[in-house]
Amino acid sequence: MILYPAIDLKDGQCVRLLRGDMSAATVFGDDPAAQALAFQAAGCEWLHLVDLNGAFAGKPVNGAAVEAILKAVSVPAQLGGGIRDMATIEMWLTRGLARVILGTVAVENPGLVRDAAKAFPGQIAVGIDARTGRVATKGWALETDIQATDLARSFEDAGVAALIYTDIDRDGAMGGPNIAATEALARAVSIPVIASGGVSSMADLLALRDTGVIAGAISGRALYDGAIDLAAALTRLRASPSSSPNIPQE
Repeated sequence: MILYPAIDLKDGQCVRLLRGDMSAATVFGDDPAAQALAFQAAGCEWLHLVDLNGAFAGKPVNGAAVEAILKAVSVPAQLGGGIRDMATIEMWLTRGLARVILGTVAVENPGLVRDAAKAFPGQIAVGIDARTGRVATKGWALETDIQATDLARSFEDAGVAALIYTDIDRDGAMGGPNIAATEALARAVSIPVIASGGVSSMADLLALRDTGVIAGAISGRALYDGAIDLAAALTRLRASPSSSPNIPQE
C-alpha cells in the first residue's frame, strides 16, 4: 500500500482544514516546495497535492506553489482542485504532474473524465468526496444525492487510474479513517482505491493495508503534527507487504 503525504495549498501556504472548512485552516508552513522536499527525503514514493482555493474557484489558483514543488522533487505527484476542463488537465500533465484528480467534473461532466482517461492513460484519477455516503462537490460546499459507490461504478470502464475516496467528516479531525466505507468501496469496484480523511496513526495505516484491497492512503495533519513519522511508517509498510493492489507507476 502506497502512503501519500498530502500538501494542501491555500494562499500559497501549506495548510490543513478541518472537515473541509476553509475558515478552519491551520497553517503548517509557507514554503510548499521545502515541505515536498522533506517528504521526499523521508522516502515517499508519491505526493498528493490539493489546490484548495482552486477547488472553490473552479480554476487553478495555487499554480505557482504547485510548479515550485514539481521543480523541487523527483517523485511523482498527483493534484486535485480546480481542474475542470481538458485544457487545464493537459497543462498540468505537460508541466510535470504524474496524475490529475477530477472531482467536481466527475459529477457534472463525466464525459470529460472518460475523454481525459482515453487521452492520458494512467494519468487520470477521480476524487470521490462524501458525507454519509453522498458525494459533495465544489470544494465540498455542494452536497448531492449521488451515492459514492454509484459514482465509482459509473467509471468502471473508463480507464481511470485510481479513485481517491475522502470521508469529509473524518478529514483533518484526527479521528481515524472510515475503514469500513473505504473497504466496501474498494470491494465494489476494480479500480484501485486510495483512502483519504482521518488517517492519523500507524494503526490506521496498518488497518487500511490489512483490508487487502485498499491501494493507498493519504495523510496530512498527522504527518505535520508528528502523530505519524513518515520515514518510520514507510519502512514499516514496506517491511510488511500486503496483498493490496498497487497502482501502476508511470
